[in-house]
Amino acid sequence: MQLPKLRRRGDGPFPLSPSVVDYSVTPIDHFGFLEDGTFKQRYLVNNEHWDQKGGPILFYTGNEGDITWFCNNTGFMWDVAEDLGAMLVFAEHRYYGESLPFGQDSYSDTKHLNYLTSEQALADFSVLIRELKRKVLGAQESPVIAIGGSYGGMLSAWLRMKYPNVVVGALAASAPIWQFPDMVPCGDFYKIVTQDFARSGLNCDINIRRSWKAIDNITATDDGLQWLSGEFSLCSPLKKTDLDGFKAWLQETWVNLAMVDYPYEANFLQPLPRWPIQVVCKHLSFDPSSVSDYQLLGGISEAARVYYNYTGNCPCLNTSSTATGNLGFIGWYYQACTEMVMPLCTDGVQDMFEPQDWNFQAFSDECNSLFGVRPRADWAATVYGGLDIASHSNIIFSNGGLDPWSSGGVTRNISDSVVAIVIPDGAHHLDLRYNNEYDPHTVLSARIQEVEYFKLWITQARKLQIPG
Repeated sequence: MQLPKLRRRGDGPFPLSPSVVDYSVTPIDHFGFLEDGTFKQRYLVNNEHWDQKGGPILFYTGNEGDITWFCNNTGFMWDVAEDLGAMLVFAEHRYYGESLPFGQDSYSDTKHLNYLTSEQALADFSVLIRELKRKVLGAQESPVIAIGGSYGGMLSAWLRMKYPNVVVGALAASAPIWQFPDMVPCGDFYKIVTQDFARSGLNCDINIRRSWKAIDNITATDDGLQWLSGEFSLCSPLKKTDLDGFKAWLQETWVNLAMVDYPYEANFLQPLPRWPIQVVCKHLSFDPSSVSDYQLLGGISEAARVYYNYTGNCPCLNTSSTATGNLGFIGWYYQACTEMVMPLCTDGVQDMFEPQDWNFQAFSDECNSLFGVRPRADWAATVYGGLDIASHSNIIFSNGGLDPWSSGGVTRNISDSVVAIVIPDGAHHLDLRYNNEYDPHTVLSARIQEVEYFKLWITQARKLQIPG
């Protein structure tokens, strides 16, 4: 579903039209006084079902990408708006989409990237909410609920933690707020990926584990390199120096499939069939004791095509890209190189990947080489509380059992009002997507629970008469 009839509006107090796209002028730096510039933050609004006498506002905390893409992939908010009498707001994250603090120079150097932090983004959201409540007729007493998925889910939880005066509650879907140093084992992420493939087809994970050595064997000769390039229909022929990158591309392919293993056709990262890992595994059911390296990698190439060419419209496979262009990869990598330090590792035994330790120093050196900055490994724990979040309230953490990011998610109740909803057969923030006839009952139940919590928070807020 596309956002209907988006249009811009003028300044000043206003009655909203059903759907608008607008821009809020916000400070580049909320926490210092030397940089006094501003930029236009894009946001989308729909009030088709909004009760203008203080109906709630469902506020999507934008992720690392174009906000229209997240808007169109967050059907849950559209599905529940009428029941709640809610206004929908989708706010774009600074440095992504059209919300560029320094325009075309925003990514020109580290000096301009310096203001790309989660703390600045949370302040943007807080300022925008207060502006909307001040300017939109009827919104002054509207309780606001933050909603987000993945990094956006982390932001929604943190927005409630840091600005409880601005949002009355938060739904943090597939939000790995504990995927930081010394909080969870670094190998759990890839164990879940492997479990997804193991349960989806006979010998599937075993053959992927064997494929890495098969790649080494075949590419030991120039003829093997040429064969592999042709077998995968690569856009650029492989060279010896490309092999690490080729393996990383395949590894990310399997990870992305685990994230978007949805029960119906979807195009969140790529156009895919329903239960795509099951389709992938049909190509990888060889007997591991007898399959040749060439047969195995032929199956791997067919499996990769399920992800990259399900539509049949892709003339060749590009190993420099694994997902939609709506995501901001450079910006996210900069964030990982500063405060979003998320350790991941593999051992090749409990997972289906080549062994790779988490080496913070090597990661720091790479960040310094790329951006001239070094990550602060413990900063997220310091600023957001780490494992100690029991003092907060009104936060739902939802996680899917198929989603590798659940390894760093909150999957148990912390208190009566900081609660976990686990969806055993759900992938990455499945609960935030539109209702679908193929949805498992567990996600339907999760959405019902989430709405019940929303109604509870709205009732509580109205009793307290929280000022705008």
